[in-house]
Amino acid sequence: MTLIKGGLLDRRGFLKTTAATVAAASLPLGAARAAPKRGGHLRVGLGHGQTTDTLNPGLYDSGFMIAWTHAVHGRLTQVGPDGSLTPELAESWEASEDAAEWRFKIRKGVQFHDGQELTVQDVVNSINFHRGEGSTSAAAPLVEPVRDITIEGDDTVVFKLSGGNADFPFLLTDYHLPICKADGDSIDWQSGNGCGTYKSASIDLGVSANLERHENHWRDDVAFFDSVEFLALIDLNARTTALVSGDVDVIDRVDLKTAGLLGRKPGVNVHSISGKAHYSIPMDVRRAPYDDNNVRQALKYGVNRQEMVDKILFGFGSIGNDHPVGAGEQYFNSELEQKQYDPDKAKWYLQQSGIDNLQVNLSAADAAFGGAVDAAVLFQASAKAASIDINVIREPNDGYWSDVWMKKEFTFSYWAGRPVPDQMFSTAYQCGASWNESFWCNERFDDLLIKARAELDNAKRREMYWEMQEICATDGGAIIPMFNDWVFAVNDKLGLPEVMGSDWDLDGNRFMERWWFA
Repeated sequence: MTLIKGGLLDRRGFLKTTAATVAAASLPLGAARAAPKRGGHLRVGLGHGQTTDTLNPGLYDSGFMIAWTHAVHGRLTQVGPDGSLTPELAESWEASEDAAEWRFKIRKGVQFHDGQELTVQDVVNSINFHRGEGSTSAAAPLVEPVRDITIEGDDTVVFKLSGGNADFPFLLTDYHLPICKADGDSIDWQSGNGCGTYKSASIDLGVSANLERHENHWRDDVAFFDSVEFLALIDLNARTTALVSGDVDVIDRVDLKTAGLLGRKPGVNVHSISGKAHYSIPMDVRRAPYDDNNVRQALKYGVNRQEMVDKILFGFGSIGNDHPVGAGEQYFNSELEQKQYDPDKAKWYLQQSGIDNLQVNLSAADAAFGGAVDAAVLFQASAKAASIDINVIREPNDGYWSDVWMKKEFTFSYWAGRPVPDQMFSTAYQCGASWNESFWCNERFDDLLIKARAELDNAKRREMYWEMQEICATDGGAIIPMFNDWVFAVNDKLGLPEVMGSDWDLDGNRFMERWWFA
């Protein structure tokens, strides 16, 4: 098995990026080991995709669509393979002293797939698409602080925020924020016309997608394949068989318990990269009994985290502590007491709620993550010692994200994490956020979120993020039992860069533009 550790995401604390960064970001990613070459048709088997997928960027919610949008669309900024922030459609940016105003210089000569050139109005409309009262976009919390967007000349877009935000350029890397063509006061998202490295030839939502290289892309050192095909192969055995038989060249979500055996197959290489990805078990805190924090704490102490890491991740990960900040991140609270499996403490919390025995339903499907159903069964077994009876409900894979997640009261989900804590907290923990999967609200947490975002003193900011992690762990509505490595497999005909992105699976979901056939 090939083991590769990705670089940690680095905020770097900068408020300005210049053309020098552009030059550095434009170096061929595979130059250190072999010069990439063009040609070939890449076939990728993804353990994601459902018939309820949509091209609406505000509603992307599956790994299939995340990979698709990274291929088809461009964003103002992107996360580089080493975790640093790099330019994309914005060639440079600059902030005011208080980081409450940001000026982005938009790159000239960028063409959409239909041949039209990118304009500053496309940028304005694309960000405004997620703003406004009643927005259902998952990116709405990220752009909520934007108070005004104006245009200066033909190449500069100015964002005025409600307060300082040193991480604002990082937030614009979010996969929900592609730059689409302006269409009246809105954008054209229905056609799939983007300015990314590949253009959409066809897509059958939840089934397959075919892409062709965008010959007029502004970079000539990316997108080495002539064409790329995505196949939604939710079934783990089908996905693995497709790779071994040569029907696909790449698969994600490798069966961890057989990863070693798979890596010994002739012509197959297995890669593992650590990052911010984690699994979550959210409880709907609006509903009894989860509206009682004593019950939530009992469930958190009733899960055997190490057992899950050992038996579900097979060591490809680490235990979590009921908050989404990983141990390698800049603002990780290293002094927060790590929760351990403790049935007696779980029983004590139940007693505080006046409950002797707790009975709950837990919905799971492998669409949430490979092994989610097995993880639910492990949770069921460990919770019994705490007088907690968990009824595991195996849900269908198709429609899981539309019909089960955030619909039923106790479920499984996964997160790739986000480049900075503010983005993760704003997306899934802020009161009222579209993807606040536990529907949790905490006034102190939300107050700290706003203050930390504007705080430029790093020591003070750390204190705030440390307290926010503690609040999540001791009051939050989500159990975070483990952080997972990205484990994927490829045939040995592929050339891969020495450093691969860890912000998403498959080299930050930029495999289609960073890899090549050797």
